[in-house]
Formats: sequence, structure tokens, C-alpha cells
Amino acid sequence: MFMRWLKIYDMHSMQLGQECGNLGRFKIGVDVTFWMEPNYSLDCIVRSEKAGFDSIWVADHFLPWHHSFKKSFYAFSMMAAAAERTKKVSIGVDVTVPIGARYHPAIVAHAFGTLGRLYPGRILLGVGSGEAMNEERFMGYWPAWQERIDRLSEAIEFMRKLWTNEDIFDFKGKYFKMDKVFLYVKPAKPIPVYFSALGKKSAHYAGRYGDHLMTCTTLEKCRDVIFPSFHEGARSVGRDPKRMEKAVQIVGGIGDVDALTDRLRRTIAGASIPEMVKEPDPRKIEAEGAKLSDETIRSLYYVCSKPDEMIDTIDKFKRVGADHILYTDLGADPGKVIRIFKKEIIPYFKETR
Repeated sequence: MFMRWLKIYDMHSMQLGQECGNLGRFKIGVDVTFWMEPNYSLDCIVRSEKAGFDSIWVADHFLPWHHSFKKSFYAFSMMAAAAERTKKVSIGVDVTVPIGARYHPAIVAHAFGTLGRLYPGRILLGVGSGEAMNEERFMGYWPAWQERIDRLSEAIEFMRKLWTNEDIFDFKGKYFKMDKVFLYVKPAKPIPVYFSALGKKSAHYAGRYGDHLMTCTTLEKCRDVIFPSFHEGARSVGRDPKRMEKAVQIVGGIGDVDALTDRLRRTIAGASIPEMVKEPDPRKIEAEGAKLSDETIRSLYYVCSKPDEMIDTIDKFKRVGADHILYTDLGADPGKVIRIFKKEIIPYFKETR
């Protein structure tokens, strides 16, 4: 099965390489999930494109990471709304989990086939192995990591075949079986798959099965663990990692450090606790995050008092090999952050490209 997938991938990769003419150019994207308050709505997405961001991303959760947020929009609907209101910027999801719990891979392929036809060359698909909060209540149990990563790898094979196969086919995988299947609305251009990896083993899988890597971890772990393992995984199946992006999500804020630290504690901090990937109740995740000290939170997130500090943070990731930064802002004033990136941060990196 893997060799069959690799043949499908090679065809897909050649077309993807032809479409991605800007591969190798350092990119800065923004995750707007935490800006989706009613008074901000989709305005921040339009303003982010005008500010010069290369990509705009939304999270995909059935339940939010923290109970008090009380918002968890449907990502695919938000992507279509974002793409319709913008002109050229890439729109991505970070991340969808097509392991057969909330999403069967055929449903994800169908959704992204349509999005990719409506907005050619602009749609990005981030995929991951999931967390109990979103998947367990659909699957009925919480699979071990190896099963989840195997399901994800097989799902990518299935989705790529749906996007590329020119005739009705049967899919006979270990986890997914479907007879006489065909995707009638295919993407006009290849859908790049960003494989989310937070550890050495998953990074190796990302190199084998993803078009690109997506991660969210420390500078040192990216340099010493994630990136090397990603490269090894790519080379193990005869792929050139130089043709594959390494995207890093940076979560934090710019402004008053104490206020930002407190806001992080009340919102996303619980998600940084490794054990919480197994916790299905967002109330408990939030409660555990509230116990974290200021020092711990500032060690986990990128809280900067001024733009120069954020420039330095992004530049350090660039120097260790990151090609694409996904910035997630947890501050209370998204308009201010968009202006900072437009006037100071994005121009700096355009000048150094």
C-alpha cells in the first residue's frame, strides 16, 4: 500500500512543485482564531491580507481548549468566508483530524476539493492525529498514538487518491475501506498538506507523508529534534526536504507582559500541558492552565513587550530553518497587532528575504 501511495504522491508532488513557485521564500502567516469575537468578526481577516500576511489560518475544534472562550466555529465554513472576502492570501486550517472520528478522510477530501476548486491555489490543509477533547466523543474511545498516526497517514493517502484519481476506484486500507468511490469536484490545483508534528516520531511521519511540516514547540526542539527527524523521514522515501516547508506556530502577544501573561493563563495555557491531550473536558483543561505560574507561562509562550522582541524571536526560528511562521496572537487588541506587523515586522522580513 505504501508504494502505491508513493506513486500517487510523486504525481501530486510534481504538480505541487509547479504550482508553488514561491517555495523557499520566507513566509509569515497569522492564525485569527482568537480574534473571532463578535465585534471583530471577519474584519480582521480582510485587514490581515492588506497588512501583507502570506497566509491566514483558523483552528478546527468541536470544543474549544478553554471553557470560558465559549466559541468554537466550524473551520471549513470560516475558511470559505475568509477566502470569499480576500483576494490572494492563502487560507489554511491548523489542524483538521481525518482519522475517522469527527471526520472521515473522504469527507475532508470532499470539502477541500470544493474549496480548492472555488479558490484555486489558495487553500492549505493542516492535519494532525488529534486530541481527546475533540475526537474521543465521536470515536467512542481514545486510540493510542500509534493507531492515530497510522490512521492519519492512511487518510492522507486516501485523500490524495480522491483528489487525483480519474476513475471510480475501491480503497482497501487497514482503517478505511470504501468501494466504488470517486470525487467529482476536484481541486483546480494541488492542496498542500501540512503534517502537524510535536515530537521526533511524528516529525518522521511528517517527512514521509506530508507535503510540509507544521509544528508548535521551542526553538531548541525544532533545531535539534523536529527538523532533523522531518528531514530523515523525507529522505527515507526518496524525497527532497529542501522542497518542503517547515512551518512553526508561535503563540503569544505583544504589549504589557503582565496583562498578556494573565490573559494566556485564562485562555490557552492549559493546552500546553502534555497530559491534557488525553482530557476530553475543556473545563478541566482550563482549570489546570489556571494553576500555571507566570514563569511557566512565559517559558511556554512568546510574550513580547515591543515589536523588536517579536522580530528577534521570528528571526531565530528562521535561522534554524523555519520557512513559514504561523503567528497566533492572544492579546486583547487585534487591530494594534495587525498594524505592528504591517508597519514593522512584515517589512523587516521582506527586506531580509
